[in-house]
Amino acid sequence: MAYTQQSSLSVDQAAYDRMAYFALRSELLFDQAADVQASNQTMPGSSVVFTIFSELATATTPLTETDDVTPVAMGDSQVTVTLTEYGNTVNTTAKLRGTAFLDVDAAAANLIGYNAGNSMDVIVREVLAGGDNVIYGGGGSSDETSRTAIEAEDIIEANDVRKVTAALRGASVSPWSGYYIGFIHPDVSYDLRRETGNASWNAPHVQVDTANIYMGEIGTFESVRFIETPRTKVRANASNGAGSTGTIDVYDTYIMGRQALAKAYSFVDGNGPVPQIRRGPVVDSLMRFNPIGWYWLGGYGLFRQASLRRIESSSSIGVNA
Repeated sequence: MAYTQQSSLSVDQAAYDRMAYFALRSELLFDQAADVQASNQTMPGSSVVFTIFSELATATTPLTETDDVTPVAMGDSQVTVTLTEYGNTVNTTAKLRGTAFLDVDAAAANLIGYNAGNSMDVIVREVLAGGDNVIYGGGGSSDETSRTAIEAEDIIEANDVRKVTAALRGASVSPWSGYYIGFIHPDVSYDLRRETGNASWNAPHVQVDTANIYMGEIGTFESVRFIETPRTKVRANASNGAGSTGTIDVYDTYIMGRQALAKAYSFVDGNGPVPQIRRGPVVDSLMRFNPIGWYWLGGYGLFRQASLRRIESSSSIGVNA
């Protein structure tokens, strides 16, 4: 008996999964730290000005019974957050929609939605990366005084975290529910968790509280609730260890308390604290092009420099050569 073989016909073809998959995505995080927002804005404007009153000097001199008290002057400072337009868009065509084996409009909407959040997180990250208060990795006693002097061995140590939390407490920075927030890169988290010694993160977890070792996470340490994210800024080839740029990558770790970040946004035309997803008008003659995008009019700024601290360090598993 003769059998018809697959190679004899052209009726077979590959099947396709109609589920749309996307690139690996990290969680959006930084916006949650912007706890100062304009809640009583006078009117729409191109920027929002926040006013901070200075505390009066302590009055420790006893009053004289027969003399009046001399008034002292009040002082204030202002923080301005400028509103800027941000957005992105894609356009699907009639031919693409008519020939695709999956729903390209749904995929486009997914991509636009994530792009909006992803872009916002990077915008916030750049504000955090511009804070004035920075120390350099090496246990808080490192003699490095600049980013370009960081050497491959200048990795983060537990004492760096202690030094930062001491500075926050010394500046009377309020925590969230008893803890400051720390954003740390996984490469840097590896170094912190790997450090040995009685004063390191590792010691109590090895001896008593082993759960975080099994889960592979920092958790809370030295009054900081750490959140691991690859979104912290990595400054590629930022140092040669001797005062210039080179081959050593420098990682940011952000540790902050309340009122480090301010956020402002327009409240006109449907604008608000998060980007709008907008369907663009179909204006071509044959109605073939369907645009979809996101738009936001707002901005971020550092509200209190004292509430934000940055540790810059290398990583033992980073790119250092």
